[in-house]
Amino acid sequence: MTERVPFHLAFPVADIDTTRAFYAGTLGCRVGRESGRWIDFDFFGHQITGHVCEPDSATAHNPVDGDQVPVRHFGAVLPWQDWENLAGKLADAGVSFVIEPRIRFAGEAGEQGTFFIRDPSGNALEFKSFKDPERMFAR
Repeated sequence: MTERVPFHLAFPVADIDTTRAFYAGTLGCRVGRESGRWIDFDFFGHQITGHVCEPDSATAHNPVDGDQVPVRHFGAVLPWQDWENLAGKLADAGVSFVIEPRIRFAGEAGEQGTFFIRDPSGNALEFKSFKDPERMFAR
């Protein structure tokens, strides 16, 4: 049996309060980190993040720990060594990073490695890793 690897999905939302009410209240998802413009949920073992923006704004960005993160993105949470290897492989292949590989939330509960790229159709993809996977939903 292979180990389940959690996915990460970010999506646009109208506001934090109604989003929290639905995902935490209605669905029973545990709330993770949050700010005034985004909120993380433990969506049945996967990490999803609602970002406040206009619903039709496919190019919206939100500030997250010093970066302008594309609101509409998806990706994968990888083991740390796999994350480092993929970042190196993409750099060696000349892939342009939307956000260069870096450590986000350094020294905080949600410390993570992250980088963003775009696929050939322009979709934003985030690849992230936690040195301590148990801290993925830490507040």
